[in-house]
Amino acid sequence: MPKINGNEIRPGNVLEHNGGLWAAVKVDHVKPGKGGAFAQVEMRNLRNGSKLNERFRSADKVERVRLEQKDQQFLYEDDGMLVVMDTETYEQVQLDAELLGDTRPFLQDGMMIVVEYHEAEALNARLPQKVVCNIAETEPVVKGQTAANSFKPAILENGVKISVPPFVGQDEAIVVNTETMEYVERA
Repeated sequence: MPKINGNEIRPGNVLEHNGGLWAAVKVDHVKPGKGGAFAQVEMRNLRNGSKLNERFRSADKVERVRLEQKDQQFLYEDDGMLVVMDTETYEQVQLDAELLGDTRPFLQDGMMIVVEYHEAEALNARLPQKVVCNIAETEPVVKGQTAANSFKPAILENGVKISVPPFVGQDEAIVVNTETMEYVERA
């Protein structure tokens, strides 16, 4: 695995540190008035989800890990395990549903997800950035309320609460950004 300097760490990099695999979430480059510059890195453990703040000087060497990304199709859920199929080999694999984190309610049958593997171990799963959802309930449209840039609460079919513009009504299909959990547009 390639070693990189501490000042080359970027958000999204996966590092091998203290015997574990860590994803760099946030990186701040700091140049104090006294002493050498360093990178303050907030990291998340890919195996157990714990967080760690670490300082890396430019002379520090860190192993950068490359994860293999595979497009896989979600088939069904069984006892907290997601059954996905590799679209190239048609092999079915069971993954822990916790890999999806907060985006899990947006998972739909037949959806293509990106699963990141390290030596045949699934470490992370990502949904498409935009997903079409239906609104289960929201407040009715009030005429004249569209003048200001305001939003109203809505509950989606999957139970997630988001804010939508006043012109969007109940039982409408909308596009939701799965990374920010925000309304994008009408479907």
